[in-house]
Amino acid sequence: MKVLIIGTGLMGCSFGLTLQLNGHEVAGFDKELKNSGKAKERKLISHAFSALDEGLAWAEGIILTIPVTAIKYLLREILEKIRPTQFVIDFGSTKVGICETVANHPKRDRFIAAHPIAGTEYSGPESAFESLYKGKTKIVCEDHLSHPDVLAVFESWCAYSEMTLVQLSPESHDRHLAYISHLSHVIAYSLSNAVLEKERDGQLILELAGSGFASTVRLAKSSPEMWAPIFMEN
Repeated sequence: MKVLIIGTGLMGCSFGLTLQLNGHEVAGFDKELKNSGKAKERKLISHAFSALDEGLAWAEGIILTIPVTAIKYLLREILEKIRPTQFVIDFGSTKVGICETVANHPKRDRFIAAHPIAGTEYSGPESAFESLYKGKTKIVCEDHLSHPDVLAVFESWCAYSEMTLVQLSPESHDRHLAYISHLSHVIAYSLSNAVLEKERDGQLILELAGSGFASTVRLAKSSPEMWAPIFMEN
């Protein structure tokens, strides 16, 4: 199957690599051409599209691994353009706003609202690796609104990495993830910013800080381009 990854960072390229290793043809599109170029260089994708419409015309399946605000902006446009046999999956970390955006869309059944509970504090195609999703949980929201054939394909993709599929409502998803994931990132960013503001000697901080501090602020290495929209959405 031809799969287009929109957003060639850690999440998209890691999933794309798994698909490639299982016989699928994977291409990428990224507004940052250096990202798609790096992904192609690392053979995480077979080729990169410089124009989104070209990629949409080529693909059979489309995966959105971009900031959640960008997903909301693009999703309706993509659903308007796809053929009846194509489908779209998003990997956004919030779900209420995304699901509301397409709630009454005539092609709603060609869309799956998903969220893989996987990732690292690193970002970009240079951080991607095939086992990122191995044994992880994949949340699917409003699966009853997605076409059974599309769900079957997606479930087969998740099986490559032995992922466990869990069904949640968008509201339950956002409430639970706010506490077990989003709050921890808020704390890490806040602590890092507070320390940097008060402690001007960066080298001394590194010499004095112990493993507890390092563990607490590790998440602050995460991409602010991805996380700022998550905080605003949830």
